[in-house]
Amino acid sequence: MKNYTVGIVGGMGSYATADFFKRLIDAIPAEKEWDRPRVIIDNKCTMPSRVRALLYGEKRDELVAELTDSVRHMMDMGVSRIVFACNTSHCFIPDVIENIPESRNIILHIIDALGRDLAGRGIGSVGLVATEGTIDSGIYSETFRPYGIHVTAPTEAEYTQLRGFIEAVKQNKTDDAICREFIAFIDSINEDAVILGCTELPILYKACTDRGIFPAKAIYDPLQTAIDIIVKEYADAPAV
Repeated sequence: MKNYTVGIVGGMGSYATADFFKRLIDAIPAEKEWDRPRVIIDNKCTMPSRVRALLYGEKRDELVAELTDSVRHMMDMGVSRIVFACNTSHCFIPDVIENIPESRNIILHIIDALGRDLAGRGIGSVGLVATEGTIDSGIYSETFRPYGIHVTAPTEAEYTQLRGFIEAVKQNKTDDAICREFIAFIDSINEDAVILGCTELPILYKACTDRGIFPAKAIYDPLQTAIDIIVKEYADAPAV
């Protein structure tokens, strides 16, 4: 057993949280259950909308308080790493760190981690599919700028279609029609590499590939980057 615990701030949405948890434990092969790290999940699906908080300031203070509360409880439980299983929620991480300064080196910023990874691969330009809140916030462009990476984002005219993709996952309705529409949308982006910048979208992407529907693009997922970091840190963690 190792002295390493993962905290997941989830419920944004619940299927995305469950998918991240499954992918994380699948990434750490184990003969016995105790060969994997302890994982604490706060599936706080009652949190206010992250998108509406960004676009309209709706319940913003309440949202920050809820995120702060989740992080504080996880830190009280001695977590080694905290992952927000929601891209849009990363726009509020500076507020959480302001409330809990000691969380700065524990919260794993999945967007920044992906930026470092893409820069290391020599990728200088990417397309983005995400919520309108994430897109309008500019968090990907701002985070990637120091790494010299340009981000091509969808237009406002495409927001309704993007919302439909995300809601299909939240409602567990990833059928053939939505899969073909999603892959066609990805292939319409004028970039060779595309980021799945909403944690529901990897679930939809897997539903597509399970049906044999593949894009003509390289696909990158910030949650997978987070998993790769956690796997390495866990491997290097000291034994209890």
